[in-house]
Amino acid sequence: MGEMKATRDAFGEALVELGKENPKVVVLSGDLEDSTRAEHFKKEFPDRFFNLGISEQDIVGTSVGLSLVGFVPFAASFGVFLTNNAYGVMRVSVCYNNRNVKLIGSHGGLTVGEDGATAQCLEDFALTRVLPNMKVLCPVDAIETRKAVRSVAASYGPAYMRLGRIPYPIITKQSDAFEIGKAGVMKAGRDLTIIGCGLMVSEALKAAEILDKEGVDAGVVNMHTLKPIDEETIVRAAGETGAIVTAEEHQMNGGLGSAVAEVLARSFPVPQEMVAVRDTFGESGDPEGLLEKYHLKDVDIARSALAALARK
Repeated sequence: MGEMKATRDAFGEALVELGKENPKVVVLSGDLEDSTRAEHFKKEFPDRFFNLGISEQDIVGTSVGLSLVGFVPFAASFGVFLTNNAYGVMRVSVCYNNRNVKLIGSHGGLTVGEDGATAQCLEDFALTRVLPNMKVLCPVDAIETRKAVRSVAASYGPAYMRLGRIPYPIITKQSDAFEIGKAGVMKAGRDLTIIGCGLMVSEALKAAEILDKEGVDAGVVNMHTLKPIDEETIVRAAGETGAIVTAEEHQMNGGLGSAVAEVLARSFPVPQEMVAVRDTFGESGDPEGLLEKYHLKDVDIARSALAALARK
């Protein structure tokens, strides 16, 4: 896991590429274009960029209006501000009306770091995946982010994508296939399967190395799309390995772990452990230290894997 790059940086680059190819792509910002990297689009296409200030409801509502006349709007802000401050507009104006609006929530998870609890979005998966018509994505690295941005733009309808502030390890290749709703198998395994999203997939791969030293062969799945979730891959993993661990930088309630548990309960019940934030807010601190304090590291995933194995 040598090269590192923030998914928000890849998003900014992908936006510019899209803007050159499609004159209907527009970007709306909540005065945070420097942080979300939408500033690259602003510099290249100032006539298609709109900073509406610190007013997330206006950003989302205006995006709906632009979609009605054929534009493909990307509304970008911190995930916590979009999902918390504009939820009513997202629910009724975007999702109820099935509008072609792309919501980009940057600075997701504890690794926002020093900005503290009010900026660390730990509930966006739960809030967005419950909305009808909404697609929910969390890319694993910069390469996948660029593919996800293109896929979201090409797929009609509401979508929410979480991005990260800090550099993530680049663990995918340009040649890897990407499809909304189709998970990526990063490593096959016999004894159990770890299913992660975003930065936690890198931690899952390191956890698999720890487990290998314990004689445990763990598979790792990159669930970059939380909705529509890849039920086929989840059920196959449950059938082939008999135990599941989920790993996410999100509250335990309502996120990836819950989504996977829903699939298992309906189709193939097996022991499952969840590595996630346990019903608490975050705090200010360096990203690595926060991951350790809230038990979201490779060692925590490995420990949960052993607990799941004991229940088989």
